Amino acid sequence: MFNSPDWVFSMFAFLGFLCCMIPLPWHLEAWNTGTCLYMIWTGLSCLIQFINSIVWRSSVINWAPVWCDISTKIMVGSSVAIPACSLCINRRLYHIASISSVTKTKAQKRRDIMTDLAIGLGIPVLEMILQYIVQGHRFNIFEEIGCYPATYNTPLAYVLVFAWPLALGCLSAYYCVRTIIELAQRRTQFMEFLSANKNLSSSRYFRLMGLAGIEMLCTIPLGIYVIYLNTTAQEVYPWISWADTHSNFSRIEQVPSIFWRMSNPTVLSIELSRWLLVVCAFVFFAFFGFADEARKNYRLAYVSVAKRVGLSTAGTMSSGGSRSEMAYNSRAGTMPVFVAHHTEQKRDSLTSFSTDISIGEFNIAFDDAKEIPHSPTDTARGSMYKESLPSTPVDGQTVPLPHAPALARPDPALDINSVPRLVADSPESLRNSIDIV
Repeated sequence: MFNSPDWVFSMFAFLGFLCCMIPLPWHLEAWNTGTCLYMIWTGLSCLIQFINSIVWRSSVINWAPVWCDISTKIMVGSSVAIPACSLCINRRLYHIASISSVTKTKAQKRRDIMTDLAIGLGIPVLEMILQYIVQGHRFNIFEEIGCYPATYNTPLAYVLVFAWPLALGCLSAYYCVRTIIELAQRRTQFMEFLSANKNLSSSRYFRLMGLAGIEMLCTIPLGIYVIYLNTTAQEVYPWISWADTHSNFSRIEQVPSIFWRMSNPTVLSIELSRWLLVVCAFVFFAFFGFADEARKNYRLAYVSVAKRVGLSTAGTMSSGGSRSEMAYNSRAGTMPVFVAHHTEQKRDSLTSFSTDISIGEFNIAFDDAKEIPHSPTDTARGSMYKESLPSTPVDGQTVPLPHAPALARPDPALDINSVPRLVADSPESLRNSIDIV
């Protein structure tokens, strides 16, 4: 991974940015501040690393000093922001699992949001400010890496900068363990809360718990390993004074790849700091990129884009599609034909096609049915669509059904005098005595 071509990291960094930004709109609807902050910090960090890997792919020239000033501060903040967002998620999951009431007032919800913002946004900003105390010079530029923050390796730096991810990871572990205990003790209240909360299902809850758990399990060992690398990769200098640390502060160190790749601890430290951001983005997408709400929004986005470019969306069926769309496709499908075969048989009464259809509407006699010639193109006779029937009345009033097409049926009563009769040559007395049936 660390010896791969530069374009490999650039591609994965951009994909990590997309993996975090695409699901962001529908996660904002759930008001889960920790998850949204996690996506913003991780996506922004991946975008910065992607731009740096493109601009400084084979040079150490200071092309954009202002960009480096801003991006290095964001990189310092993101190293603390991602563990802080994981702490926000674990803290929220703990409060859900240990909830004593299924309802919250607006003031309580507002207080929860402000607390999450203070953790997921306030702590990273505070870290950016504290890092300036041990910032030895303006920034570094590593070939193939780009802009990189410069932190003077002194014992004070471990307190102000390097120890924050480890401390946040320990707090996340505490909330994670308490959440598991509360779930085991208050399962009934937990399910009651989930049923009352339309923005949080059990599936989303356990996916959030899996994401926060993985972040917690990775943050603690990685935080310890980063501290170990910083103590072994270079010498730890004693803190003397503010003036000594910030002497010649405006200088910019430009390091070609042939030099910084000569030290294996330096290579490991620099490469880990950027590849871990990409891993965080893909871990998040693995939990939330294939969920039901994600697939639904992907489908809606595809339909919207397809309509704009003129593509057919007839094959795209949503779960809430109408029955008329399923019955007939105006572009590619054909109208189904239902043929009713009438045979000549004896019966005492006419069996209705449905319990909702009145026999009197069809004006059919209870006599012997006669065979009616049928045309293959006659689709209206003998078939009815369910969509043509009126909806169920709300007020209990009788809604008249549509009249069925008139069928060629014999009259209910047959007038004997209207039927032509052939009279045989027989005596008059015999002819008048014949009963015609």
